[in-house]
Amino acid sequence: MSVLDALGHALGVAGSMTWEITWSLILGFGLSAIVQAVVRRETIVRLLGGSSPAALAAATGFGAASSSCSYAAVALARSLVRKGASFTAAMAFEIASTNLVIELGIILALLISWQFTLAEFVGGPIMIVAMALAFRLFVRATLIDEARRQAEQGRAGSMEGHAAMDMSVQSEGGFWRRLVSLDGYTAVSHIFVMEWAAVIRDVIIGLLIAGAVGAWVPASFWQHLFLTGHPLAARLWGPVIGPVISLLSFVCSIGNVPLAAVLWNGGISFGGVIAFIFADLIIIPILVIYRKYYGTKMMLVLLGIFYATMVIAGYIVEFLFGALGLIPAHRAARIAEEGIRWNYTTILNIIFLLLAAALLVRFFISGGGPMLKMMGGSPDGHSGHAMSGSPGGHGHGAHDHGAGDHSAHARAASEQAFPASPEAP
Repeated sequence: MSVLDALGHALGVAGSMTWEITWSLILGFGLSAIVQAVVRRETIVRLLGGSSPAALAAATGFGAASSSCSYAAVALARSLVRKGASFTAAMAFEIASTNLVIELGIILALLISWQFTLAEFVGGPIMIVAMALAFRLFVRATLIDEARRQAEQGRAGSMEGHAAMDMSVQSEGGFWRRLVSLDGYTAVSHIFVMEWAAVIRDVIIGLLIAGAVGAWVPASFWQHLFLTGHPLAARLWGPVIGPVISLLSFVCSIGNVPLAAVLWNGGISFGGVIAFIFADLIIIPILVIYRKYYGTKMMLVLLGIFYATMVIAGYIVEFLFGALGLIPAHRAARIAEEGIRWNYTTILNIIFLLLAAALLVRFFISGGGPMLKMMGGSPDGHSGHAMSGSPGGHGHGAHDHGAGDHSAHARAASEQAFPASPEAP
């Protein structure tokens, strides 16, 4: 096979997976945007003040309805810590934000099988409980205090601007009243587009890596790596090696699902796939961010605790689902090159692409463009971005306002985040 043929095959596999999951990504981000539009950031901070079961449950719920971008989730967790949230609750929020979101579950069901979606939503809470217990038993209060002081320095990581934006509707009223208002439509469009902007890089990279691995790496390599000739050893080895592969892949968020499909077809255990997906929070770039946010000691603690809890969750899911007969008997993840056909996938893609286009148009008409430039800004540069009535805020106030008002808000917020630098003498 020539180099061009090999590249074409890899791109064909990546393109096929992209077409397969397009509508589900739009649906998932749309539902997430709706929830984020009506849940205010100050509500989240208020409920995450401790490490009680109630606080952890609230952190899990809010995280599941939050951004699925790993970088944004990590930045937002640091923001919650700085605003007074419990460190343990903030980490629970972070885990739920990247592993219990709607779009992740839908894509897992489409590319691999529904059992993986169920396993993700069973294993996620297990990992959170194990993490909370590990913090209570093994992490000293003095170390958490040191990490909190480090967080207060506000050192920049990644997606800081995105994490600082509270784009929820600030007007009063019930869920449906706020959602169906013009401000609600605008808030949903802003959150939807910003969520896509946050994860699009990782989704593309993940699809390209999965396409290349699926097309170029021989099945024999995976069979040897995952010990497929030794069933019990494979079940024990999968949750251990899965997070290591994720750590080295540099792909986070939902972008690692296509690669998970390739690994499943290659022979990794059921629990190994789940542990691999959980490990987007310990990839090397995020470990570097942990070090900036919380210091070297806490970075190492997070790496150790997160890895251990991922392995534990992987083992529990592996043997629990195995005992219940829920592990798929056949490895048939959708990574083959099929192209575009006139079927339900094509119909759903057309419908949801039209919906995405409507939200994209609303985003730019209402002045959302400058927000894209603010995504990587300072963690303190626009903390008031979406708070109604704040200087330069982008708040969706108590009344409906038109595109001109939103544009003015966005320009003011952009100026607040990126003040003009003084001219050189």
